[in-house]
Amino acid sequence: MSVASPTSRRAPGPCEPLPLAVNNATLSVLQTLAGEYGDVVRIPQANERVAYFINDADAVREILVRQHQRYRKGRGFERVKMLLGNGLIVSDGEVWRRSRTMVQPAFKPRKLHRLTDHMVACARSLQRQWRTACDVGESLNITRQTSDFALELILISIFGEDLKDVAALADDERFQFLAPEAGRDLEMVKRVRDLRRWIQSVIDMRRTSNRDDDDFLALYLAATDRTGQPFTDKQLLDEMITLIVAGFETSANTLNWFWYLISAAPEIESALLEEIKAALALAGGLNADTATNMPLAQAVLEETLRLYPPVWLFSRQALEPIEVAGYDIEQGADLYLSPYLLHRHADHWRDPEAFSPDRFLDRDAPPKAFFPFSLGPRRCIGEYFSFLEMKLHMAVLLPEFQLARIEPAPPACEFAINLRARDDIRLMPTRRGRAA
Repeated sequence: MSVASPTSRRAPGPCEPLPLAVNNATLSVLQTLAGEYGDVVRIPQANERVAYFINDADAVREILVRQHQRYRKGRGFERVKMLLGNGLIVSDGEVWRRSRTMVQPAFKPRKLHRLTDHMVACARSLQRQWRTACDVGESLNITRQTSDFALELILISIFGEDLKDVAALADDERFQFLAPEAGRDLEMVKRVRDLRRWIQSVIDMRRTSNRDDDDFLALYLAATDRTGQPFTDKQLLDEMITLIVAGFETSANTLNWFWYLISAAPEIESALLEEIKAALALAGGLNADTATNMPLAQAVLEETLRLYPPVWLFSRQALEPIEVAGYDIEQGADLYLSPYLLHRHADHWRDPEAFSPDRFLDRDAPPKAFFPFSLGPRRCIGEYFSFLEMKLHMAVLLPEFQLARIEPAPPACEFAINLRARDDIRLMPTRRGRAA
């Protein structure tokens, strides 16, 4: 065992190398190390490399916000880059800054509000399916249901009327690499290539058409950098794939866990129903104003993201020697930051394992140990879009349906690139009455 003395600037940690990856075993390793050494742990790696686990809230903010320019994306992103190309999630430096600046206007609230009709329509599609399930007494595979909802919505939001058969999207093989059971193998690579070819055909058509589209692809095609240059086709392909994956994963996973959590929280569910009723009356129906007037729903979703952040492990690599939380960090060292573990840190959260949305209702004091969408300049650009679609999803479905748990045991988690339920969650729906 290696433990720092009071005057040492070397972080404590084990002497022997411990492999780190994006999997359940790594979560167990990090939990053990945090319990033994504290919130900053030095972890030797193979080939004389070194990694650090940073579970200190102030240090995490320093790394992601104030000192972000002294780091680049860390280990583990190579695998993501194979899937996404050099899009916004994985790019660094000037490539990232240029892309972020170009796409930022597409994510302004007034632009996203134009997509609310699509959000409501996708939720209405689920509503019809859930009514049928209630009529015949069938349970819902809520994992698949929320996945289909999020996939349909992000694809319509990107490609608009170029999607000829919306009803077949969930079964389209081009998009099956997004499914939880999809293997990261040659078949997946083939599907991504097929999807890229289809997107390229849409791009080619759009460049020669005179249509006045108002979807994400149209906005990305019109975007230019400060020299007036647009995206190349290769850059556009990378950004479209990135937008599909990022726009799908976060909302699908969060809604999956939301329905599971709310199914055993009747008091919170009752309060949500009252809020939705008031918001619908105030906004005059289902629209962006409805979502704006749902602070409890916002808190419920944030609490869901606290317990089950879609990205459970971030990594950064130090570009130069740097100090973190009073310890010296070597140039080239890999830093691992875990929203999942920091979100359950007893120093920052009262009763951290409990589902308690009240902790997010004090908007004047947002919790500092909370970063499901990352922090700083690289905070997820689609955060507002995700909350907007999830709250409208709730506003359509929650007033009509109550979902009950079938299995008494909590679902096991799979800690891969994204945090997912290891097995699909099934819930039993019943009708409350007439829909809102």
